[in-house]
Amino acid sequence: MTVVKITTTKKLNTMKRFRIKKVLMILTIGIAAILVFGLVVMGLWNAILPAVLGVKTISFIQALGILLLSKILFGGFGRGGGFRRGPGHEWKQKMQEKWGGMSPEEREKFKAEWKNRCGMRWTPRQEDATAAE
Repeated sequence: MTVVKITTTKKLNTMKRFRIKKVLMILTIGIAAILVFGLVVMGLWNAILPAVLGVKTISFIQALGILLLSKILFGGFGRGGGFRRGPGHEWKQKMQEKWGGMSPEEREKFKAEWKNRCGMRWTPRQEDATAAE
């Protein structure tokens, strides 16, 4: 019984150490990434914008501020970053499900209907072509 407890305690201690190492590694990589991105923003700004637009050069802290501002404006802080998928995004999933349930004949009919509605990129719609004749 005591052997089992000792083995379990050793496993728990090993797991705790692994988690601590993992958290420290993630923090280190995150801080390094922020510093590198800040340096990239500062370098690009100072190399390009003063010559092109006549603006002043910026410091590293200002570059971090610009990076943070761009993250707030364009990236957000949610999962995955980037633009949010709003309520209008479900249509794509519904369409994929609908498309998956169609037979090849139904797919061709669907394509033909949408081709008739929207037309090809450089060809007129069928309705317009018949009206012109």
